[in-house]
Amino acid sequence: MMLKERAKLSEKTSSAILAVSDLDRARRFYAETLGLEPAGDMEEVLSFRTGSTTFMIYTSQFAGTNKANALVWDAGSDFDTIVAELRERDISFEEYPDMGMEIADGVHSSGDFKAVWFKDPDGNILHVNSM
Repeated sequence: MMLKERAKLSEKTSSAILAVSDLDRARRFYAETLGLEPAGDMEEVLSFRTGSTTFMIYTSQFAGTNKANALVWDAGSDFDTIVAELRERDISFEEYPDMGMEIADGVHSSGDFKAVWFKDPDGNILHVNSM
């Protein structure tokens, strides 16, 4: 009997999945407010394309209970442009003074690194950085 080669999790694509309380409200926020491209719409799960990946949102009674980053985008050299676009879309940035970074108008910085955090309508913490 020939053994099947083992599958390696490290070679598989991963994606984020976020809990929301209202799928229609989340659809409007992610598609219209953030301008993300929908990638799929199943009965209780939506997916959005970002770069070469996708992330999903689904309804849950536990939406917004995570107190850490739920989703992060590495914006690279487009950081300032993306932050300006988010401001134009009335996104408010969170400030975390305990992180020990300089903060100016919601933008945290340390050396060449810059970052912003903001929340979706359920309180999921979303993060954009300059990496």
